Amino acid sequence: MGNRGMEELIPLVNRLQDALSGAGQSCGLHLPQVAVVGGQSAGKSSVLEHFVGRDFLPRGSGIVTRRPLILQLLSAHTEYAEFLHCKGKEFTDFDEVCKEIEAETRRLTGSNKGISPVPINLRIHSPHVLNLTLVDLPGITKVPVGDQPVDIEYQIRDMIMQFICKENCLILAVTPANTDLANSDALKLAKDVDPQGQRTIGVITKLDLMDEGTDARHILENRLLPLRRGYIGVVNRSQKDIDGKKDIKAALLAEEKFFLSHPAYKHMAERVGTPYLQRTLNQQLTNHIRDTLPAFRSHLQSQLLALNKEAVEYRQYSPDDPAHRTKTLLQLVQRWAVDFEKVFDGSGDKVETVNLSGGARINRIFHEQFPYELVKIECDERKMRREINYAIRNIHGVRTGLFTPDMAFEAIVKKQISRLKGPCMKFIDMVSKELITTVYQCINKLSSFPKLRDETERIVTNEIREQESKCRDQVSLLIDIQLAYINTKHEDFIGFTNAQQTNNNKCNKTVVAGMAGNQGGAPPSSLIVIRKGWLTISNIGIMKGGAKEYWFILTAESLSWFKDDEEKEKKYMLPLDNLKLRDVERGFMSSKFVFAVFNTELRNVYKDYKWLELACNSLDELDSWKASLLRAGVYPEKVTVDGQGNGAPESFRDPQLERQVETIRNLVDSYMSIIYRTVRDLMPKTIMHLMINSVKEFISSELLAQLYALGECSALMHESPEQQGHREEVLRKHAALKEALTVIGEISTSTCTTPLPPPVDSSWIQPSSCSSPLSPTLLKNSVTGAKPAIRGHAPPVPRMPIPTGPTAVSRTDGLQQLASQPTRAPCVPRRQPPAIPNVK
Repeated sequence: MGNRGMEELIPLVNRLQDALSGAGQSCGLHLPQVAVVGGQSAGKSSVLEHFVGRDFLPRGSGIVTRRPLILQLLSAHTEYAEFLHCKGKEFTDFDEVCKEIEAETRRLTGSNKGISPVPINLRIHSPHVLNLTLVDLPGITKVPVGDQPVDIEYQIRDMIMQFICKENCLILAVTPANTDLANSDALKLAKDVDPQGQRTIGVITKLDLMDEGTDARHILENRLLPLRRGYIGVVNRSQKDIDGKKDIKAALLAEEKFFLSHPAYKHMAERVGTPYLQRTLNQQLTNHIRDTLPAFRSHLQSQLLALNKEAVEYRQYSPDDPAHRTKTLLQLVQRWAVDFEKVFDGSGDKVETVNLSGGARINRIFHEQFPYELVKIECDERKMRREINYAIRNIHGVRTGLFTPDMAFEAIVKKQISRLKGPCMKFIDMVSKELITTVYQCINKLSSFPKLRDETERIVTNEIREQESKCRDQVSLLIDIQLAYINTKHEDFIGFTNAQQTNNNKCNKTVVAGMAGNQGGAPPSSLIVIRKGWLTISNIGIMKGGAKEYWFILTAESLSWFKDDEEKEKKYMLPLDNLKLRDVERGFMSSKFVFAVFNTELRNVYKDYKWLELACNSLDELDSWKASLLRAGVYPEKVTVDGQGNGAPESFRDPQLERQVETIRNLVDSYMSIIYRTVRDLMPKTIMHLMINSVKEFISSELLAQLYALGECSALMHESPEQQGHREEVLRKHAALKEALTVIGEISTSTCTTPLPPPVDSSWIQPSSCSSPLSPTLLKNSVTGAKPAIRGHAPPVPRMPIPTGPTAVSRTDGLQQLASQPTRAPCVPRRQPPAIPNVK
């Protein structure tokens, strides 16, 4: 191709692209589009062809370009063209490209001058181009001909606006020299979208066709109607030259001869002509690249810095060196041990912000889930009294007892203590599961060496199972110790003497607590907030508002909810008296976790609802709310089944037996509260000592020795194919980034930028939607120095009749247009810009 300025820039950009392709990323230098705008037969296509250096566009008189042509230049090793509508077909003859453009245009617009906004997408692959997008647009026309619609002018303006309104688009405003520049539609459209003139270049064509004795010297010197970037004059081939197959190289020589021989232009011959236009556009590309380089360099440097440490380690890595393998094994195991311990201590490098993990989950098991499991096994009142009744009567036998038998107390207490084994074993299972889960999470850091990862996982998991077994034995021993001796001399045990007075003492304590609150002692329980949070009331019918989310506050005496977390508008306050907790099965399609509260006396808890279903967003929230309600005295529901089939509990007709049952009941409550406190205190300590601390100690001191005992160090340190590929990729990317930064330095030193020209007074260009353009009188007055004549506003644009309904009028181009569409000149496009296909 014939663009030498572009060819000088291509090697540097290609080197940069090659270097970055080795790094596995694109270049990131998104070069601007170049759109050619002008009136009909102004020479737009010729300007575009000269920039590319190839003959491939249809030529002729009248409106030839009737559809936008989006031309993508792609750097490649071979030269060929392809159309988006002819996928898979390659064109090597550019005459065939021209014929295909004409055929595709006729296919959609017909052969009678019709137009269409649907673009033709053409890609030209060549080793002589940069990755650019050029846009050839239909010429602006005023009067419809043939099959063109009556609002042809506004449709073409709208079509042009879709492209030139992009900030990344350079505008070549083409105006023939033999027309009035002040009436240039191209300049007016450019003014609409680029009022500062930062991306508009004026192009004056057909200088060789001006009347004898006239010239465009004042325009090209930017003195008549100035633009910020000025004007460039070009001489294109005539239709006769094109028909005679005059090539572009000969046309450029003829153009150069014209400017050197013309008396009005020979002093500026080096600043006009197609080569100068090419150099100007190429300089804009260079400016764009240089403007992009600082941020691009910083981005590459940050990537290089992130890879430096890893690349240095990989360079020093030698898979065949036994000493290096041993050193790497030692470092990996020690690092993994530290990371495992940090997960439990909460001092890890990465803090999880979505879910609980590691030590936090075990802490929740210690203080929320395990206490809740203990409360769930507590027997309800009716069943407890029935068991005590049967125990007393069975101990007395045929005799009538005068005293309360202590054997009944021991029998009931031992039965309650034995039931603690289930929750304790479940507690061990939950902690063991969390330990193994943590091992799986941390073991991924050893995934580079599959054999080492598998052996480490196996050894640590076996150790956890072994410590779990020891912990189970120890817990069973603790339960057996509690069963071996019932210590009725415990300082917190009420004893037989005080057992009968328990009910009176409870009443007295309630009165004393109320008096203490009134005297300014401890704060009232209604002011002690246990928990706050969002919950959804899910069992309210649709007719009554449906499920809604409220802000709940749980205190020691009530459960209240508000409209929002500002706590200004209280919706309801539910006392906790006689409330129980019940689990609710999760719905098949529901993402919520639900529990219910209800009144044990079958009263309504809220309006006419017997129970209230409350929904949380996660299982962790559900467990946390259950534990909080447990602290507030709301216990879970007990399902009572009498295995003997005795039905309802017997009524105590013997007053003496009733007193004995009440006494033993109080004794059991007192002693079991001691047991519960002991178990809640000892279980976390036991598991922490026998499981968690033991596993951490094993990993830090014994794991490495057991790995060495396998005697397969070379097999353990065998890299996975993924790790080997990753190491090679890091080293290749690191080298490519260094090469790219070197190329960027060469671009910075081998190219220069040109500053943007200072602003000029371009008020002579009237926006197309505000007032009429300047008349030819202004051109005459500007040359002679006379005061310009002031004209009034142009008549309004005639409007089309608006039909009563949005009827669609079918056009010959296959598209549809609303008859009620506005006909005023647009300042912004009414449609979305056509999509430009991504280059793969």
